[in-house]
Amino acid sequence: MTVQQINTEKAQNLNIQDLFQLLGTSSQGLAEDEAQRRLDQFGPNSLVEKKINPALKFLSYFWGPIPWMIEIAAILSAVVQHWDDFTIIMLLLIFNASIGFWQEHKAANALEALKAQLALQARVRRDGRWKEIATASLVPGDIIRIRLGDIVPADIKLFEGEFLSVDQAALTGESLPVSKKPGDVAFSGSVAKQGEMAALVVSTGEDTFFGRTARLVQTAGAASHFQKAVLRIGDFLIYLSLGLVAVLVLVQLHRGASVLELVQFALILTVASIPVAMPAVLSVTMAMGALTLSKIQAIVSRLESIEEMAGIDILCSDKTGTLTQNKLTLGEAVVFAAKDDQELILWGALASKEEDRDPIDLAVIAGLPDAGILSRYHQQRFIPFDPVSKRTESLITDSRNQTFTVAKGAPQVIIGLCRLTPDESARAEKTVNELAARGYRTLGVARTQNGSVWEFLGILSLYDPPREDSAATVANAKTHGITIKMVTGDNVAIGREVSRQLGLGSNIQPADRLFRKGEVSEQLSTLAAAQIETADGYAQVFPEHKYGIVKALQTKGHIVGMTGDGVNDAPAIKQADVGIAVSGATDAARAAAALILTAPGLSVIINAVEEARKIFERMNSYAIFRITETIRIMFFVVLAMICYNFYPITAIMIILLAFFNDVPIMAIAFDNTRIDPQPVSWDMHRVLTVSTVLGLIGVGETFGLLIIAQNWLRLDVVQVQTFIFLKLAVAGHLTLFVARTPCFFLSRPFPAPALLWSAVVTKILATLFVVYPFGIIAPLTWSQVGLVWGYCLVWVFVEDVAKLMVYRHLDMVGPRHQRFLGLLKQRLTHYAHRS
Repeated sequence: MTVQQINTEKAQNLNIQDLFQLLGTSSQGLAEDEAQRRLDQFGPNSLVEKKINPALKFLSYFWGPIPWMIEIAAILSAVVQHWDDFTIIMLLLIFNASIGFWQEHKAANALEALKAQLALQARVRRDGRWKEIATASLVPGDIIRIRLGDIVPADIKLFEGEFLSVDQAALTGESLPVSKKPGDVAFSGSVAKQGEMAALVVSTGEDTFFGRTARLVQTAGAASHFQKAVLRIGDFLIYLSLGLVAVLVLVQLHRGASVLELVQFALILTVASIPVAMPAVLSVTMAMGALTLSKIQAIVSRLESIEEMAGIDILCSDKTGTLTQNKLTLGEAVVFAAKDDQELILWGALASKEEDRDPIDLAVIAGLPDAGILSRYHQQRFIPFDPVSKRTESLITDSRNQTFTVAKGAPQVIIGLCRLTPDESARAEKTVNELAARGYRTLGVARTQNGSVWEFLGILSLYDPPREDSAATVANAKTHGITIKMVTGDNVAIGREVSRQLGLGSNIQPADRLFRKGEVSEQLSTLAAAQIETADGYAQVFPEHKYGIVKALQTKGHIVGMTGDGVNDAPAIKQADVGIAVSGATDAARAAAALILTAPGLSVIINAVEEARKIFERMNSYAIFRITETIRIMFFVVLAMICYNFYPITAIMIILLAFFNDVPIMAIAFDNTRIDPQPVSWDMHRVLTVSTVLGLIGVGETFGLLIIAQNWLRLDVVQVQTFIFLKLAVAGHLTLFVARTPCFFLSRPFPAPALLWSAVVTKILATLFVVYPFGIIAPLTWSQVGLVWGYCLVWVFVEDVAKLMVYRHLDMVGPRHQRFLGLLKQRLTHYAHRS
C-alpha cells in the first residue's frame, strides 16, 4: 500500500490505532522488505544538503559590474601588449575573488551542524524482533523504543509505557523538560531525560519538526548592506568613469589623436578610477576588526556582518540560557504547617532524588544551606514523578528511627491529599495563582506519619533567574540606541516576569496571536507586523515564529540582531542581519551565526557593537576618500585634455598614483575613530555629497596648480606632468585626513600611527621619485617640490572648512536651517493655538 508521512500536528490528534492503519503497520513493526520499499520512497532519515561545486563558486566571484570592468581592462591590456598592466590587473582581480571565496568558505555550514544533532543509532522492531539500525534507515511506520539519554531520531507518536520526560529546549526554547504520556508526540532531536516508551515513527528526514527547522536555516539569510553599498559605490564610479572617458575619446578622436595611444590611456585611466582595490581594502579593514573582536571573546564567522553589527537597532534575544541562567532556582517559599522556610525546603528535598538528575529535584536540594543535613535521613523508597500522579514521594527514616512519607508535586494534587480548612485552601489557591501570574512554577509539599492524615507543609516556587549581568547589558544597550526584545518558548507570565526584572517592558505578545496557523512572515497583516514591531518580547514561540519575527522586523526597515543557543534558534540566527550564538550554544546555532560569543552573558555584545561602529567609520572614511580621488583625477584629466589638448599626467604616473594611494591606505584598518552613540548604516546620499564636494574642490585646486606651472613657472609639458603628479600624490593622503572624520581634521581622535606613517612614508617616496626619477619622468627641483607641498597644505584647510559646511547642511544644524526650523515651529504653534 502507498503511505504518506504524517506531521506531528495531525499525529497528535489521531489515536494510535488510526495511525497504525494510515501508516500500514502495527505494534509488531514493519517487515524488512516493506521497510526497504519505504526507504526508497521517502529517502533516508537525514537532511539533504544542496552542495555547490567549489570551482563554480570561486568563478562566480568573477561575475558582476566591477569584475567585468577589470576583465575588459585586462583584455585590452593584452591586445595592446602592455603585459605589466595586464599582470597587475589580473593579480588584483584574483586577489579580490580569493578574499570573497575565503569569507564564504569560513562561514560555518549550518546544515552540517544540524545533521550532527541527529541520533546515529535507533532501536527498531523489524520482522517482530528488536534490533539496532542506523537512524538514517528509519521510515514512517517503524516501531522504536526510546530510553533515558536517547536522542529522539524522528517525529514519533508514543503509545506504550508509563511516561517519558524529554528535554526539547534546543527545539522549542522551553526551559524545563516536558513530560510525555501515551498518545503524545515527541520531536526529532529532543533528548529523553527520564522514563522509557515505545513509539511509532510518523515522519522522517526533512518532513520532521527538526527537518523543517533545517530547511529554514538553508533558505534563511538577508542580503548584506555592506555588499549593497560596495556595489552602489562601484556602479557610481564605473558610470562616472565611463561617461568621462567617452567624452574624452570623442573629443580626442575629433582632434585626430592616435587611436591606439588613446585607447591605451583611456584604459589605464578607467582601471585607475574604478574601485578595483575597494573590496580588498574594505575586507582587510573588517578582517583586522574581526581580529580585535576575537580578543574580546567575540568570533566573527562572516566578515560583512561587522558592518551590519554597527547598524543594529533591534536585538532579539533568546531568554533561556541567554538572558537567564537556564538553571532552575528556588524562589519564594510560602509556609503553611512547616516551622519556617528552611524546614519546608528540607521536606521538599527529602521528596527528591539527586541521582536522577531531575532539574526540579536538583533545584530544591540546592536550596538547602547545607546539603549534608540529608545524611541524617535514610530514603527507604522513592517514587519518581509521573504524569498521572503528578508528584514524587519518599519513605523516610530519620535518626530517631521514626518513619514518615513526604511528597512534593503539583499544588492542586498535594492539596488534594491534605485536609485543609476553607481559609487555608483559599490562601493556597491565591498563592499559587499569584506566583503563576509572576511566571513562577509552584510545588506543594506535604508529609504523613504512620499512614495518618497528610499535613500540608507549604508551597515552593521555582524560576529560571536572569544572568547577573543581563539587566546592566539591557540598560547599556539602550544608551547605544539598541532595543532588546525577548524571545522565549515559555508562557507569557514567565516572559513578562523576566522582562520586568530586566527592565525590558511588559508588552509580551504570545506568538500564536501574531501568527495565524499556517501563516508565514511574507503573509503577515499590517496589524500583525505593527504588533511585532511594538512588542517588548514574544512568548510561546516556535522556530517558524522566531524566523518570522526577524523577517517582519526587517521588512519594517530595522537592522536586526538575533541571539540564541539552540537548534530552534538557528533559522532566525541565519536570517538576522547579525546572528549571534551565545556562549555554550549548540553546533547548529554556532554554524548559522555571524558572531559567536565565547564568554557567557550578553555584555560582550555591546563591546562588539562599539568595535563594529569603529570599523564602520573606517570603511565610511575610505569610501569617501576613494570617491573623492576618482572625481578629482577623472574630472581633472578629462577637462585638462579638452582645454589644453595634452595629457596632464602619463599612463605610468596613473599606475603609480594608484599604488601610492591604495596600497598604504590599508593602514586605515588600524585607524583611531570616534564611536557613534546611535546605530550607523550606509547613507549613500551623505557619502556621495561629501565626496563630490571634496572631489570638485580638488579639481579646482589642481587646475590652479596647472595654471601656476604653465603661466608663472613656464614649465614645459613633461615637467608640468611631473608637477601635477606630485600634487595629486601629496594631496591624496592629506584628503584622507579630511575625509576620516566629520569633525575638524586636527581634532581628536588623531590618526593612528600606522595610518599617519604610511602617509608620510609614501609621500616622501613620491617626493624623492620626482626629484630623482631615474629617467622615468622629468625631474623637479627642491624649490618646485616645496611649492607643491605648501600649496597642498594650504588647500587641505580649505577642503576641511568645506567639509564641515556640508555636514552642517546635511545635519540641518547650520544657522539658516535653525532659523527656518524655528520659524516653522513658531507658525505651527500659532495655528495649533488658533484651532
